[in-house]
Amino acid sequence: MIQGLTDSGSMPVLSRLVQFTEARQSVITHNIANLSTPNFRTIDVSVDGFRSQLGEAVDRRRRRVNPTRGELPLDDSRQVKFGEQSLSLRPAQIGRNVTFHDRNNRDLERLMQDLAENALAHNASVQLLRSRFDILRTAIRERVT
Repeated sequence: MIQGLTDSGSMPVLSRLVQFTEARQSVITHNIANLSTPNFRTIDVSVDGFRSQLGEAVDRRRRRVNPTRGELPLDDSRQVKFGEQSLSLRPAQIGRNVTFHDRNNRDLERLMQDLAENALAHNASVQLLRSRFDILRTAIRERVT
């Protein structure tokens, strides 16, 4: 019964998005912490790749008999591995930055942009997920507050 409430609509998608942005936040802060470390290479995961995986899973779910309920079938990629209730990232080196004299390829502006975009995506998905739980709480209480 509870599972039918928590795996319907947008809740599984929002849950996976929260997991992804939380894991990516660790990758970005790792890059920031090593900003002045000699020979450090910036790492990251493909946000577009994750969006594509999530979109394909939603499309597969929509083609089923009941398109708004049930499991969200996500396939692993080289950078994102999905567990039943978890997600792990395997970041790779990115070569979009200039290498400095200490052989570090830092780009502070890009890291701050990634940090801000990731934080915004995380906060938005948490707010949307919270509103879905508020709707459920209201329905369970059988009253409008």
